[in-house]
Amino acid sequence: MRLGALGARPRGHARTARLTHGRPGIFGFSGIESCNAMAVVEGFRMQKTAVSAGAPRRARSGRFSWETLPDEDLLELRFKDLNLSVEGTWLAHRLRSLNDELESRGLMPAHAWLSDEWFSPSNTPGISFPFYLAHPRLIKLERKMVRDVEGGTQRDCMRILRHEAGHVMQHAYGLHRRRRWQTVFGQSSKPYPDYYRPNPTSKKYVQHLRRWYAQSHPDEDFAETFAVWLTPRSSWKKKYADWPALKKLQYVDDLMSEIADERPILTRREEVDPVGKLNMTLGEHYQNKIEHYAVDTPASFDRELRRIFSDDPADRGAPSAAEFVKRNRPDIKKSVSKWTGEYALTLDAVLDDMIDRCRALKLRAAGSDRSLRQQLTVLLTRKAVRSLYDSSRRQVFAV
Repeated sequence: MRLGALGARPRGHARTARLTHGRPGIFGFSGIESCNAMAVVEGFRMQKTAVSAGAPRRARSGRFSWETLPDEDLLELRFKDLNLSVEGTWLAHRLRSLNDELESRGLMPAHAWLSDEWFSPSNTPGISFPFYLAHPRLIKLERKMVRDVEGGTQRDCMRILRHEAGHVMQHAYGLHRRRRWQTVFGQSSKPYPDYYRPNPTSKKYVQHLRRWYAQSHPDEDFAETFAVWLTPRSSWKKKYADWPALKKLQYVDDLMSEIADERPILTRREEVDPVGKLNMTLGEHYQNKIEHYAVDTPASFDRELRRIFSDDPADRGAPSAAEFVKRNRPDIKKSVSKWTGEYALTLDAVLDDMIDRCRALKLRAAGSDRSLRQQLTVLLTRKAVRSLYDSSRRQVFAV
């Protein structure tokens, strides 16, 4: 699947759906938030002095010549100019860990390369890592541009890799052609939706990646189920004991035992859209991503904010509500993201809107910090869960 567009599906589902593997968030993007990130992108386009057209090479010390470039200059580089490779990076170790897990089950190993985002093609048994994970400088740029680094920790990287490995197994062994597979998961040929309405309380699907991603499409349902099954010490039999999803896990367990040590039908190793052949600049890449998240108007929280904070002149001596939100945003954002699966990029945008409205309304944080923090967290969480059922917003799948 393609994170980030977790995948458009040209070339025969060559890239399966994401936000980069990505994502307009549950609330969308505020105009202010879009402008902040877009300003950096526009800055690189206004530069009068262009970066050399030649592809940067490794310095004699082994460092890349672009490592010390300011963001504006780095954004002018094309993907192919980065001269990146999976080899010699921490990603190679993560791939080895994944393949150890697969081979211990008698399944074929996957190969990997770098592209613009996460995805697993349907025409080769491999996985694309997003380019930014190959270097700390690019991780820093990704975090600045979209406020999130998908797969940026070893734990998160392995979670995504196991999901993508599910797609690899599906296509390498032609599993979606089996009648039993279709009965359990549905038709793989079903078109991917532009958005989906997950039921957060459903026990018919496993929960592996955030956003209840298994509910988006039969292929993702299988990939998520496979990922849970593959994860070492996941205790899936116990965890899903009273869930209807257990039948899917048991089917995957039986199916993997059946195909173990079989020769897959898809063995040719190719690299789809490798980073070394992409002519798009980093600035164009992020501009497209940010524009995809953008919405025209920010959400209004005035009524709810007035219920939480005070505009009573008697409380004018209390701390500013805007400053209170700014001070507590890391904890609030962490809690809401944990329980809703919402992306940090989106939550930051909404919190920015809240801060602006608190300032415009001249609200004061009258009351205990703990109570105010809880009320803000509940407000943000309620908005997030409610919007999961809103078909009017644009949605990008998260792996």
